[in-house]
Amino acid sequence: MAQENVVRRHKGNQSQNGDVKREAKPLEPEFIPRESPLTVLIQNSLHIRAIYHIFVAILIILLLDTAIYDLVESGKLNIGIKSIVYGFGNISRGLKLWLFDLTVTFAFYPGMLLYAAGAKLLKKVPVVRKAWTMLGILGVAALEFILVAIPVKDLFKEHLALGSSVAVTCEMFRLAMKIYAMAVVCAPRCHNRSIPLPSFKQYIYFLFAPTLLYRDQYPRTKKTRWRVVMFYFMEVAAVIFYNCFLWERFILPNWSDYGKKPTVEAGVLVRSMFSCVLPGVISFLCGFYVLLHAWLNAFAEILRFADRLFYEEWWTTSQFSRYYRAWNRVVYAWLRDHIYRPLSPRAGRALSTLAVFLISAIAHEVILALSFGFFYPVLMVEFGLLGLLMIPLTAASGRRFPNFLNLYMWFGFFIGNGLLWSLYPMEYFARKNCPPSENDSFFIPKSWSCPKVILKPNWTFQNPLEILD
Repeated sequence: MAQENVVRRHKGNQSQNGDVKREAKPLEPEFIPRESPLTVLIQNSLHIRAIYHIFVAILIILLLDTAIYDLVESGKLNIGIKSIVYGFGNISRGLKLWLFDLTVTFAFYPGMLLYAAGAKLLKKVPVVRKAWTMLGILGVAALEFILVAIPVKDLFKEHLALGSSVAVTCEMFRLAMKIYAMAVVCAPRCHNRSIPLPSFKQYIYFLFAPTLLYRDQYPRTKKTRWRVVMFYFMEVAAVIFYNCFLWERFILPNWSDYGKKPTVEAGVLVRSMFSCVLPGVISFLCGFYVLLHAWLNAFAEILRFADRLFYEEWWTTSQFSRYYRAWNRVVYAWLRDHIYRPLSPRAGRALSTLAVFLISAIAHEVILALSFGFFYPVLMVEFGLLGLLMIPLTAASGRRFPNFLNLYMWFGFFIGNGLLWSLYPMEYFARKNCPPSENDSFFIPKSWSCPKVILKPNWTFQNPLEILD
């Protein structure tokens, strides 16, 4: 019955052209029992289920193609296992950093109780009470600073393997956002005890629940379906394995030797970049599925968290503003409640929107810079700059030309992810293969100067429209 309601809600929010209508009011952060859109579509539509099976079959065939060829050609199997081992190397160090952040996060709760006790004692002393309030704000800021600064300093000082670093930095930001959300909700309660503070059990549940907005109660399912949990975790493992296979199948052959020679032909460079377009968008879709669907649904099932609308049907939209809201509702809801809404009455909608994009872009760049070991703001330019410019351009035209703009959006996804899968490996292997230089810097791309891009000898432009005698 719940799934039928979700289906009706999705159908009701769609216009005849397939795009999602703009709500008269912004979505309220109320939690209700509902499934993820892909869960509903796969369970209720034979056509979508068949497309899911076709997609899985294509991935298996691509895997078999590479595995059988490598086995016959060289007697080896290059199917991503080496990349998994290397990508999650030194995992013990990553685990220590995560445990440190978790300990700092646990320290927030007794600090909150201490602050509430002090606020109660100083209730009738306004001057001291203001000082106590400021001390509480500084205490939360100090916890946030320690939680972020220590891992950042450690990872900046000594590079950690890519997969391990991504896990550490993502968890760092997740816990920091959890602390802030809890502090915002509980600060008024510390001064007005008519609403009790959360129990430690509620706090622990919130830390691991698949949401960044705190509520005293969330809708819960009746039981945990452990078979479903195992299935989701199997999907997570399969997608991680497949992304590593894509790295070995498409990235390493194209870019692993980049920088070993002083020059590279422009034609080879362009061909290699276009060969990364398809695996780039496949990796993009796999990343969305594994994180926002499989991983979050697995934890939702374990914790019996009933509201599983972690994303909406972003793939049908023709407006970039709608895409940014629907792509990741978990982070979007936090940015909306704790950045946009507090700022908009004072700074206006435009500056508040800019602040949201800036904060999001900085967080993403910190994750990528610490994970790869260099600063190269390709993602910031693509989605934080060009994507931001597309919001007003598609706001009105998205309703007039929905099909064309949805096609344009997907074309941008293909090209954008192809560039990501080209420029970051180019820089990574240029730093690894090019000779050291006194100008080497964490912030200056080395691939801009090594190797030198040249045209093919005796290259001339030939007009394809020219009629030859």
